Amino acid sequence: MAAYETVIGLEVHAQLRTQSKMFCACGTVFGLPANTQTCPICLGMPGTLPVVNKKAIEMAIRAGLALHCTINSKNRFARKNYFYPDLPKGYQISQYESPICENGWVEIVAGNEKMKIRIKRAHLEEDAGKNVHETGTSGSRVDLNRAGTPLLEIVTEPDMRSAEEVVSCLKMLRDVLVYLDVCDGNMEEGSLRCEPNLSLRAVGAKEFGTKVEMKNINSFKFVKDAIEYEVKRQTKVLNEGGKIHQETRLWDTDRGETAVMRSKEEAHDYRYFPDPDLVPLEISEDWIGEIRATSPELRAAKLTKYQQQMGLTVATGTAVSANVETATFFEKTMELARVAGYSETEIGPEVANAIVVDLRGLENKVGYPLTNTTIVGTTAAVGGAKGAHQLSPEGFFIWVDLKHKGEISGPTAKAVLEKMVATGTSASEIVSKEGLAQVSDEGAIAKIIDEVIAKNPTQVQQYRSGKEAVLGFLVGQVMKASGGKANPGKVNELLKGKLTS
Repeated sequence: MAAYETVIGLEVHAQLRTQSKMFCACGTVFGLPANTQTCPICLGMPGTLPVVNKKAIEMAIRAGLALHCTINSKNRFARKNYFYPDLPKGYQISQYESPICENGWVEIVAGNEKMKIRIKRAHLEEDAGKNVHETGTSGSRVDLNRAGTPLLEIVTEPDMRSAEEVVSCLKMLRDVLVYLDVCDGNMEEGSLRCEPNLSLRAVGAKEFGTKVEMKNINSFKFVKDAIEYEVKRQTKVLNEGGKIHQETRLWDTDRGETAVMRSKEEAHDYRYFPDPDLVPLEISEDWIGEIRATSPELRAAKLTKYQQQMGLTVATGTAVSANVETATFFEKTMELARVAGYSETEIGPEVANAIVVDLRGLENKVGYPLTNTTIVGTTAAVGGAKGAHQLSPEGFFIWVDLKHKGEISGPTAKAVLEKMVATGTSASEIVSKEGLAQVSDEGAIAKIIDEVIAKNPTQVQQYRSGKEAVLGFLVGQVMKASGGKANPGKVNELLKGKLTS
């Protein structure tokens, strides 16, 4: 049987996070009752005129810059003509010959190797509506709430050769868009839609095979599954002497297979022509410069910084940089640590682990985000779900500082954090009021050790006879006698000294 190479390109539709639609003032909130976010413009009524959403243009430019694209100073909208029940005007306003962004790239990691995926274009367009097929009804309905919602369609070159590379590319694109706050990245709600274009060609061949586009994919897992299935399907067809047809196929999650939706259209089938109701856009270099200057640092750059400057592991750095809010909370806490005299490598891993392990663990319990970078002050907190309170970077740093200096023990620190979340009280106030400060005074600890040694002669003799595991028991007895307040490090040090003297 012949050996084939997989060739894949992506079309990614990202819904922009504007409050209104692309060409009218209707809202873009997901999940509202059908046809409640519509007006004569997005319903395609005769005589209505579209007006461009400036915020959508800005978001497209911001995304294009982050994707290393050229921003075309002159670009225009076109009409993409086709008939479908959820397209009220009979055409979709998009961009064709003059897209807003072109010739960019995104760097991904696949198989422990870095590679660049070229981006052919990223253009603006409006979304269509949604056909609703309800079980038990006599027909289908059309919901036009989504019609006119602004989209940025990102089209890559066919540079990917495996499902792993595609998923890596899609995740990287999502990270960029979410960090820029231009898209919420919610694939389940359709805010980010991925359409892989896949073909096979004989190994060593230069010409591309016939491509198939896949739709209805709303998770990274399904992207991987759909690609792997389609590779097997096309390989079987070719090995049996069959021919691949250029078509659009739907991914059926229940059956785990693709199914024919329609024959794939070419660009000329849509009869593109410039939209006569919309004048060409002229984007000034000054505006592009302003957007560039106000764009945030992206996740990939943060991850590199966290590893190289702060000593975080890849796993911890990845978790801390998972979203903008968490990364900002971490960085604001680190700013406070630097002011307090800590070096980044000294305290960075501890702060990051506390966020990833301790705070995330509590968040899973209360089902509510506990970090809030807008709170000012060391004790300020706001009420949340189930009586939970969010923490400010200042309040969180005080807790980390107490723990790092050994003023509270590990178990005590965990209990204090839980009380901070439950009550909104600062760590220092809880420790002071409840007498939770860790005992580090050698004289006080030595006194407790003498009492434990006197009460446990058998275990003391076992240790002195070479059974070092008994030390753990004796340390536990000292900690118990101190009410958990004794400094464990001091306990170990002083106890060993007395047992060997």
